[in-house]
Amino acid sequence: MADRIYSFLGLATKAGKIVSGEESCERALKKSLVSLVIVAEDASHNTKKKFLDACKFRNVEFRIFGQKDILGKFTGKNIRSVVAILDKSFSKRLVELIDSSVNNGCGGEDIGKD
Repeated sequence: MADRIYSFLGLATKAGKIVSGEESCERALKKSLVSLVIVAEDASHNTKKKFLDACKFRNVEFRIFGQKDILGKFTGKNIRSVVAILDKSFSKRLVELIDSSVNNGCGGEDIGKD
């Protein structure tokens, strides 16, 4: 599932709908251009808190996902702790993918829950 999310991030990057890096994401957030912020799991606690607070204040979706080096690789950059999605349709799909990967577990939990 993580591969699908990273691939979708790569697609959004090619479409020009992503800003990456802490400073660039913060500027885009302040200009109200962002619809989703993704912070890497291995980012510092201060970075996570800073962007969580900023997203809450501006009513922007926020998710913690992935590793800094892989986020950077799929966005065509070096290591990136923060990625901001500018397009609403891309962000909606990424939220769905990330949330389903978190809730999916190992695969047997949902058997018989129809």
